[in-house]
Amino acid sequence: MHQSLCLHQMFDDAPVSSDLVLVSGSDSGDDNTASLSHTPFIKNNLTSNSAFQEYYYVGLRKITVGGKHIKIPYSFLVPGSDGNGGTIVDSGTTFTFMERAAYELVAAEFEKQMKNYSRATDVEKQSGFRPCFRLSAGKSVLFPELVFHFKGGGKMELPLADYFSFVADGVVCMTIVTDNEIGPGTPVGPSIILGNYQQQNFYLEYDLKNKRLGFRKQICK
Repeated sequence: MHQSLCLHQMFDDAPVSSDLVLVSGSDSGDDNTASLSHTPFIKNNLTSNSAFQEYYYVGLRKITVGGKHIKIPYSFLVPGSDGNGGTIVDSGTTFTFMERAAYELVAAEFEKQMKNYSRATDVEKQSGFRPCFRLSAGKSVLFPELVFHFKGGGKMELPLADYFSFVADGVVCMTIVTDNEIGPGTPVGPSIILGNYQQQNFYLEYDLKNKRLGFRKQICK
């Protein structure tokens, strides 16, 4: 059995919904499966919270910002001996969540690589998003690319609209959250949750037979 999901752009004005397809049987029957990147699911049997055992854990190996490897501690990327930590894919979570230590490393790298752009700290305080930058009309802006690298070699290269969004007039903010801001405030469970905002315009296939996640960049309609 497999499930496939393709989420269209969240703030698109077009009155459309995203498709969720469930297929059972020995094969998915999808001729396009060969075009997908795959990463295996990871079973987390150690967590004491039965709810977390139902999530789809994946092997996130590293995160790069503008080609720079963010040195996130290994304990955040895979479940530890207590069952906490690791990365899940959850379409029920809006924005990608990272525990604060991991989030600060990612945010700091964006701040470093975009230091020539004006920070909108007032918007950061109001919205809870960070970092935020003011854009000058008529001037091009170069944003560092955000890439998630998974076990098996698959790379999820996020479209810009999946990780930066206009939050105020002329101000864009990174749409990844952490605890004590907009995201959940619990120290237990997964360290990183890949939310649906970062899944926009990706075709995702939850291949339950082969215990793996397939994905590719795609304009979802």
